[in-house]
Amino acid sequence: MSVQNVLLSGVVGSTAYGLAHAGSDVDRLGLFAAPTEELHGLHPPKESHVSTAPDRTLHEAAKWCRLALGGNPTVTELVWLPADLYEVRTPLGDELVGIRATFLSARRVRDAYLGYATQQFRRLLARGDGSISEDTRKRTAKHARHLKRLCGQGYELYTTGRLSIRVDDPESFHRFGEQVADDPESALPLLRRYETAFDEARSVLPEQPDERAADAWLRRVRRHFYTSARSS
Repeated sequence: MSVQNVLLSGVVGSTAYGLAHAGSDVDRLGLFAAPTEELHGLHPPKESHVSTAPDRTLHEAAKWCRLALGGNPTVTELVWLPADLYEVRTPLGDELVGIRATFLSARRVRDAYLGYATQQFRRLLARGDGSISEDTRKRTAKHARHLKRLCGQGYELYTTGRLSIRVDDPESFHRFGEQVADDPESALPLLRRYETAFDEARSVLPEQPDERAADAWLRRVRRHFYTSARSS
């Protein structure tokens, strides 16, 4: 997949979390800028490009901003990666990292992270008990690990305004995954514990994200790639 004007891209997913094992896929996420003049035509350009082998997702800058402002955990992690996990960094990409906190809001972080964790729990219950196939068991354990991760990361963002991508004690996540693969219901106490923790915590985040910062950044992107197109 060849996409022009990639502003920021890096390795995400299990590799970034420190939860990958031998044979794990390496997931990449990034964002790109569509040439500004193309946004004015009858048929707007694609907003996302997804490929496999390698696994890579690229969102157009405006779409990435909308998803991040909504608290989407998957896109949010792109601007909180450790430096060594970035594969493409540009000045505009670095600007985005610099305003990453402005995308956060208490309600949207809580709803998104706990919402994703709840979706993972429902997937676990749909898989049944330990009599499932080995392949399904592996997927169940993976979903359980991500449920635990989402709860912890969401709570950290909610209470501190920061996001740690690499998890502490990866082995505890693997043990949790195996436990839940044996008994999917065993994930419920953790989910309930975090629901209570969110209820009792006081968030450091504002009630609404600062859309002005995202809008100003996106306008700088549009000016840059309009000028580039005219110059060429």
